[in-house]
Amino acid sequence: MKKIIYILSLILVFSCVTAKAQNYVTHKVKSGETIPALAKKYNVSVSDIYELNPDSKRELRLNSILIIPRKKVVTSSPKKDGKGFIERKEVIGYKQHKVKRKETLYSLSKKYGITEDEITKNNTFLYDNNLRKGDRIQIPIYSKVRTVEKTTSTNDNIVSYVVKPKEGKWRIAYKYGITVSELEKLNPNMNAVLQPGDKINVPSNSTIKTIDEKYSYYSVLPKEGFYRLKVKLNLTKEELEELNPNLSQSGLKEGMVLKVPFNSNAENPNSTVIDSTMVNGAELEFATDLSKRIIDTSEKHIALMLPFRLNKVNIDSIDDTKEQIKKDRYLSTSLDFYTGAMVAFETLKELGVNLKVDVYDTKNMESQVGSIVRNNDFSTVNAVIGPLMAKNVNEVALALKNDNIPVISPIIKKNVKLGDNVFHARPDEQLLTNKIINFFKADTTSHFVIISDSKNTARSGLLKTHFKNAAFVSSRKDKKTEEDEFYIIEEDLLKVIKPGNNVVFLETKNEGYVSNVTSILNSMLGKRKDEDGNVIEDIEETKIILATTDKNRAFEGEEISNYHLSNLKFHFPTVAKTYNDVSENSFATRYKKTFKETPNKFAVRGYDVTMDVVLRLVTSQDLYTSINDTPLTEYVENKFAYKKKSFGGYFNDTAYLVKYDDLKIIEVK
Repeated sequence: MKKIIYILSLILVFSCVTAKAQNYVTHKVKSGETIPALAKKYNVSVSDIYELNPDSKRELRLNSILIIPRKKVVTSSPKKDGKGFIERKEVIGYKQHKVKRKETLYSLSKKYGITEDEITKNNTFLYDNNLRKGDRIQIPIYSKVRTVEKTTSTNDNIVSYVVKPKEGKWRIAYKYGITVSELEKLNPNMNAVLQPGDKINVPSNSTIKTIDEKYSYYSVLPKEGFYRLKVKLNLTKEELEELNPNLSQSGLKEGMVLKVPFNSNAENPNSTVIDSTMVNGAELEFATDLSKRIIDTSEKHIALMLPFRLNKVNIDSIDDTKEQIKKDRYLSTSLDFYTGAMVAFETLKELGVNLKVDVYDTKNMESQVGSIVRNNDFSTVNAVIGPLMAKNVNEVALALKNDNIPVISPIIKKNVKLGDNVFHARPDEQLLTNKIINFFKADTTSHFVIISDSKNTARSGLLKTHFKNAAFVSSRKDKKTEEDEFYIIEEDLLKVIKPGNNVVFLETKNEGYVSNVTSILNSMLGKRKDEDGNVIEDIEETKIILATTDKNRAFEGEEISNYHLSNLKFHFPTVAKTYNDVSENSFATRYKKTFKETPNKFAVRGYDVTMDVVLRLVTSQDLYTSINDTPLTEYVENKFAYKKKSFGGYFNDTAYLVKYDDLKIIEVK
């Protein structure tokens, strides 16, 4: 709860900041840092930091995130000319200027050939006040000082290389026959994202290879051998060595870039991970890791709209706030989604992505959503994440449709008809149903059984149309009322479970019914009984797989035995898979370190959706073109494969099929 209260205080502050149209930057506190030192670093006052981060008055916690007003941040770096010199500017005096009507910081910066930050830095009253007619300000006068750039290496085996347009680390590594990690070791101070004109070190004794745009290029993953590449790329060791002549001498190394045949399904010949391939006539999907393909370093403007409903929160009472969080599902869901998104923004920043983020409280009201869109400038926004409810998504989408600004609906279950600029990030329920039905329809050896109650006759009827020879078992009913009693007896199943392979679909939302059925099925595993319950010897072993088209809360209750589900290899479709080993999950580790608790499904979804939206923006022209550039992406628990539907909008057309195995939930391949 400490984490939630802490985040809530940040959101409350940030809401005020957003209302004033004030941008911000974040700072992660490092060991030994103090508020006065940070104030000096960011050219703000101590009170500015305390105002936006009230908790820091009591304690400045290691790894906590501070909010700093962006308009007070002054950054400057020396510029290099083309002759190896570094240019620095030094203030040698000031020119007085009286502000005239209609003059702005922007017009004055253009007039005097300096930046707006340089004007503000030398007129500190502008940090807290707008520029007005009659103000007397001082304009700095600079002189340029040129110094010789020091060489960073005297190694004869290293030469300097100037980065060309559209070149990233993997292209340069491939050209010089090294891995990306080896290139990074040669350049310890190299930027995360290379810019045209950057000077970096490369090996001098390498044979320079050319990038052939008719081929794709694949970056070898950790512990990946020729067998895995054969499965993934459908290329033998000999074929890979023919395409990459030095491979036979060097062997496979992590990060090595290999030339592979162009995959027409991938659309983008520069993919570092192949999106899909064909193995024995069956299509296997491979998600593209967009974090390795960042090519656009221009600022991306993201608007995040969530129904915090902060107007209903009593921030003067911690107990009341805790109670409000427990009761208000909009607030709790928004907080969880927001914390996941914040971790994503920090991760993206470390990858070199340039971001501007605005957060809005929609209060779950159409009127508030309309007010937000009308009273704020969305002309530079690249994508809107949220709102959560369909009616509010529609309000935003309609308002931004003319500007073709994409609106991402993160959690709506059913794909309702919305505008052409809406991206439904959550797969539709029908897709989940089709996923498991199509999987088992390919099974021609198993015997199928459908178990249902009267409230799920539609689902059981649908299954019956696909599995025409399936046996059907329904819940026993009360003899007087004819209502379901939500149980069956072993005798009901002895009539329909056969020796060999059985697939049993269970369609219900009643926890007791799930417990009853799974218990009986578990008792029948590995043996065959007659109708009197006696074990029949010398007959084929009974194998049972349990499945459902709708894995709801009834399968997660306290009455349900996970041992039974695991024994029955319980199969179900799902929007998000569950990670099992937190230690191998960088997001979960980072989240726990920051917020002192394990992320729930909404926090993970906030992270995954945010990562996907922003990475698509920095690897394609826009979100719309990314659909063809990158057919499939995957993150912690969610994957995204958008398709345009005829009735409007883009829909996530991929989901998971998972199963219980040895008390873990794993993806069914």
